[in-house]
Amino acid sequence: MKIKEADILIVPGYTNSGEDHWQTRWENKFSTARRVNQTDWHKPVVEEWTENMVSAVDSADKPVVVLAHSLGCQTFVQALQKMSSESRRKISGAFIVAPPDVENPSIRPKHLMTFGPYPRDPLPCPSILIASRNDQFCSYDIAGDMANAWGSRLIDAGESGHLNGDSGHGPWPEGLMVFAEFMAGLKPN
Repeated sequence: MKIKEADILIVPGYTNSGEDHWQTRWENKFSTARRVNQTDWHKPVVEEWTENMVSAVDSADKPVVVLAHSLGCQTFVQALQKMSSESRRKISGAFIVAPPDVENPSIRPKHLMTFGPYPRDPLPCPSILIASRNDQFCSYDIAGDMANAWGSRLIDAGESGHLNGDSGHGPWPEGLMVFAEFMAGLKPN
């Protein structure tokens, strides 16, 4: 599938993705990309965030490819539980990066736990989960458990922190190459 054939939904996490974040850079690069916006990026409410995700999928005119980072990953998988089967069928692929462990009582800020426990149902589409071995929000083993549960291909990003601008992943060309390969293998629904 080509990017122009898909609605690319950018799903940022807690505090949104700033100008230097790979999600923002990719959103500016892809003509069919749009961000799933939230009312309050600093006080995530699972019901609101997932409803906005469901609305974004419902309003898509083309097959949907999700580009989720951090709490955006949990927003996506939680939203799937609320979607109609018709909406779920619109989703052709999910590119999941650095999901947080929302079941960890040590996670900060603590209200991120309201997005847990994470569903363990297989995703309705092909997916890749990219995880770092030193992500402060999720151990690699837990990320592997998520990938296993969701039927995602797990990609080891080595010691890359939280795979965001703060960890030096602004443009993130390696991620873009993986995404391009992923897109090439997707079939429109």
